[in-house]
Amino acid sequence: MSNSATDRATTPRTVWLARGRHTGSIAEDVLRRTLRRLKVDEVLDDFAEPPDPKDSPGRVFEARWQAPGGVTVRARLTLLPPQSREEGREWTLVAEAERPWDDAWPSPATMFWPDGSDGTDTAWDHHHAVPELRLSRVNPLPADDKDMRRVLRSAARESWCVNVVVHEAMTPDERGKLPLARLLPAGLRHRVVEHRAAPHQLRAVNYALKDLGVEVPRGGAVVLPPQPAPPGYDGKDFSVRSVFLDGSEPAELIGVLRRFTTLPRPLPEGAEEALAGLREKWTLLTVEEDLARHRELVAKYAEALEAMTKSRDLYREAAERAGEALAAYRDAPAPPAELPAEPPASPLQQLTRTFERLKITAMGLRPSPAPAATHPADDTREGGAEGTDRTS
Repeated sequence: MSNSATDRATTPRTVWLARGRHTGSIAEDVLRRTLRRLKVDEVLDDFAEPPDPKDSPGRVFEARWQAPGGVTVRARLTLLPPQSREEGREWTLVAEAERPWDDAWPSPATMFWPDGSDGTDTAWDHHHAVPELRLSRVNPLPADDKDMRRVLRSAARESWCVNVVVHEAMTPDERGKLPLARLLPAGLRHRVVEHRAAPHQLRAVNYALKDLGVEVPRGGAVVLPPQPAPPGYDGKDFSVRSVFLDGSEPAELIGVLRRFTTLPRPLPEGAEEALAGLREKWTLLTVEEDLARHRELVAKYAEALEAMTKSRDLYREAAERAGEALAAYRDAPAPPAELPAEPPASPLQQLTRTFERLKITAMGLRPSPAPAATHPADDTREGGAEGTDRTS
């Protein structure tokens, strides 16, 4: 598969994507405890841990639940093996609903990981590409300009998350220092990375954002475009002039984030395989789904059998016609032998024949010899002798 964004399929509106890194050492146990607890609390319909797939080195966890309105949601989390103890374990999460995703629905991430509301560790919400970033916390921009540019460019390059830069017009109080993620709709949490710029960093952050073609207003916010930017993206349309960091709901920023998530964006790198795994390798089937899958298999087998039967009949018919044609060929009388064609004359023979034709033509045109002339004396002499003889 091509890695070019233009070659990748567009993210379906029924799909919710997230990607992160767990920095602890017992990621599987955390997942199992969360899934069991939510199953007991009847938040989940069911969950499963399928055997390790042969074509994937990671562990797979599946879960199914009902979103408000009786909409079934299926989700699949893949936990990759650790690269090193310091880096932790990367995970990808793909959820798909029966209808377009509603941001008011619960976050699929909290169906697998603890949300931290009970004081449990949230070591799972680290950014997968930039380890110092967190998915549900405030991420202050580095003081060093080079580090700031590195963080912003690396984060914007990865389109699994939505990156928003917020500038503090003045140093906020304790309520303003809390992450905006807690005020966002549940479906936007764990998909939004909040970068916070201090009051004195406005010029530096806008200089770092110049390559991305956007800038953050003083005391406002801007949504960073992924690379490449989706069709219809304009930095001015996805910026907010004022964000009040007083603990109130940032309604204007939420509206901008919602509009951004509805843009037709290509699936992030690696998401197409994850979505295919959810759709094609799903094992957590209900009785109705299992019955429907078996009926589909029976229909496919019947169609294949019908095609094989039709192919066999066509082959038999063709063989019979070929046999009839062979028998007719054997019974037919042999055609008369044809005289061998005279080989073409060589250039010397053609020249010789040409000379012969010219010779014959010349002989036909030659004048014939004239008859000998009769002298009168001879006639008289002969006549006189004949008269003498007659007189005597």
